[in-house]
Amino acid sequence: MRVITGHRFRTADLNLFTKLFSEKYTKSFEGKLIKDAKIQKLQSIVNNGQVELKIAIPNSERIADTFSERIGIFRDDEDQTVAFTGTSKESFSSQTGDFESVDVFTSWNDKSRVERKVKDFEELWENKTKHIEVYDFMYAEENSLLKYSSKWIMKD
Repeated sequence: MRVITGHRFRTADLNLFTKLFSEKYTKSFEGKLIKDAKIQKLQSIVNNGQVELKIAIPNSERIADTFSERIGIFRDDEDQTVAFTGTSKESFSSQTGDFESVDVFTSWNDKSRVERKVKDFEELWENKTKHIEVYDFMYAEENSLLKYSSKWIMKD
């Protein structure tokens, strides 16, 4: 699984990601809580190289605030592909007046759109997208490119 996210995190999330993706961090998450077991499973997945995390940071005044594109691509063993863009919230946002939606495309019904979404993701992954710089997570963390979002910290 390859994931690209923005550069603003809640403090607890950033600390957890840093521990999970740091090659220097070898201590196992131990505990009897369900949360600990889930984190331990995630650590195993990361250690096995099954998850890669990159960070996208706007490098232009044309991009407001932070990277927030939502795109997903699923491919099976027969190369059948499902691609989606967008997000879904359970409720209407009273602050922004926005509704959100998810658009889903399949390679067997809309091959050209799926190919476009795959191309967009690959260009982003390879840092070939205008107005965005993409870094490996640990590079971004070690070079102080990640920010805590005060807006998110207030919610905890």
